[in-house]
Amino acid sequence: MKRRDLNEKKVLMNEEAIENSLNRIVSEIIEKNPDLEKCAVVGIRTRGEYLAERIVRKIKEIKGVTVPFGVIDIALYRDDFFKSLSTPAVGPSHFDFDIEEYDVILVDDVLFTARTIRAAIEALMDYGRPKSVQLAVLVDRGHRELPIRADYTGKIVDSDKNNEAVALFIKELDAVDKVVLVQK
Repeated sequence: MKRRDLNEKKVLMNEEAIENSLNRIVSEIIEKNPDLEKCAVVGIRTRGEYLAERIVRKIKEIKGVTVPFGVIDIALYRDDFFKSLSTPAVGPSHFDFDIEEYDVILVDDVLFTARTIRAAIEALMDYGRPKSVQLAVLVDRGHRELPIRADYTGKIVDSDKNNEAVALFIKELDAVDKVVLVQK
């Protein structure tokens, strides 16, 4: 489903709410990781990548530390890859650092069943074994199918598992920052 075709039911977060949530997430990351030089931030392509870039910028602004940044593409790691009727677009993963030397903070937009996170962790392990993996998500909508939880969450949203979805629109791609509840 393309973003322009989404049937928006309700705006859950506007630009200010997203900014406030990211500020809170960054504050929690700083609190939990006093030695930020040992942390790296990795965004899950696509919208998690842009949230991760914002987190890295905010850490730099607040603490003066530039944490390493990377992007992971999970398209080939998804457990539904071969069941999909369409071919997913696969982009490059990139890291300008040795993943094994860092505590990795994995960033995604919406945590739902946790299958995306499982795929991202599996993909990370192909690059090496991080010291630890922490998870930051802008929205947690519940309905987990795997025992994975976020360490840092911007907002928890109740949604109907079968009839609704949560979508992030982000300025870098969509010219607007908002999180919406959509009718499937």
